[in-house]
Amino acid sequence: MGSQAAGTQERLQPSENGEPEVPTEESSRFTRNQLLTMAAVSCLNFSSMICYSILGPFFPREAEKKGASDTMIGLIFGCFALVNFLTSLILGNYLVQIGAKFMFVAGMFVSGCVTILFGMLDKVPNGPIFIGFCFLVRAMDAVGFSAAMTASFSILAKAFPNNIATVMGSLEIFTGLGLVLGPPIGGFLYQSFGYEMPFIMLGCLVLLLVPLNMYLLPKYDEIATKDSFWMLITLPKVVLLSFTIFSLSACLGFLDPTMSLFVSEKFKLPAGYVGLVFLGLALSYSLSSPLLGFLSDKMPRLRKWLVVSGGLLTALSFFLLGPAPILHIQSKLWIFILMLVMIGFSLGMSGIPLFPEMLDCAYENGFEEGLSVLGLVSGLFSAMWSLGAFVGPTLGGFLNEKLGFEWAAAIQGGWSLLTGLAVGLFYILETSQRRRSNVQSALGTNEERTHLLAREA
Repeated sequence: MGSQAAGTQERLQPSENGEPEVPTEESSRFTRNQLLTMAAVSCLNFSSMICYSILGPFFPREAEKKGASDTMIGLIFGCFALVNFLTSLILGNYLVQIGAKFMFVAGMFVSGCVTILFGMLDKVPNGPIFIGFCFLVRAMDAVGFSAAMTASFSILAKAFPNNIATVMGSLEIFTGLGLVLGPPIGGFLYQSFGYEMPFIMLGCLVLLLVPLNMYLLPKYDEIATKDSFWMLITLPKVVLLSFTIFSLSACLGFLDPTMSLFVSEKFKLPAGYVGLVFLGLALSYSLSSPLLGFLSDKMPRLRKWLVVSGGLLTALSFFLLGPAPILHIQSKLWIFILMLVMIGFSLGMSGIPLFPEMLDCAYENGFEEGLSVLGLVSGLFSAMWSLGAFVGPTLGGFLNEKLGFEWAAAIQGGWSLLTGLAVGLFYILETSQRRRSNVQSALGTNEERTHLLAREA
């Protein structure tokens, strides 16, 4: 299988003195540059996710007081993702020209500054002015976030060419830790000190990490190639995998503007406890990701079925999250938390193998190995995730306002059901086509041997 070949072939990576070294299959120890890279990306994953997740417990309620409707709140959340979508495609295409390390550090700096600015929005007059500033600040934050995340994916894939899924899965612990700590810390600071404090404290945390990452992160330079986004997105497998990324992100993004309102109204929980409900999803995702990444690297043939199974499980979990009214099951807090745990696990099951699957597909179709193609794949991955994160909250806020959370969640799960079935069908057809090709090759070889023996006789 092509993914196995791509996973086992040796690729160059930088050594401690800047010269390239070739990792061996037997070597299990990380180099100094690899350890520094992991530390830098860990800081980014933790800080970016904790800043992203603090909005959930209290911002929708605060925005309602400022005159924003449910649909408008969804658009504010979705604005971040839409700008992220556009900038990821551009930055991914020019990663080599800009420089991976500069893009990484500059993105963190912008995100830290803008997080502090977001804490000043309660001073803005109610109504259209407040909403307009929310859109502006979220757009600025999206530019910084997309720069840092696009660079981080590329840098990880460059530093760990043979076990990228394992490393990415392990570092998702810090993503989950940020998602876990963000809502309760944000809810606690909001209740104790007011609206500004969560943003000021966490924005300053990100800014403090900027000089640390300037020191930690090695520099990765390379020459640009002629490969392009157009060449990448015309591959059928990449299109399907991109749609899968979109569907997973849309499901996750749907929860941002809707879940806190549903939990607080349905189960009468205060803001601090609403933040704790988010733990079910974040903990299950972060704890399962390292194992799923390890399985993805050690058994590449398993990746495609992880993607398919994860999509179907996500769809089932969203159908039971409300639960859907058609089931006639009474909504209970323990059912809600259990489904969040299942969603966190299923998102990891589908999401972790997607990046190495897309990268292997690019290599199988003639893309040159190096930082340039890593930038393209990283940019496409980030862009599709961001597009889903725009559609999810936007559509989710509208459906929640018109149909209620129960039906909105069930409809949102339809994205994952559709992608799970589509990708499963594609892999079945691909497997059968390869088997026919192998049989035909074997028959052709046997005929040639028979012909040669006949001539020799």
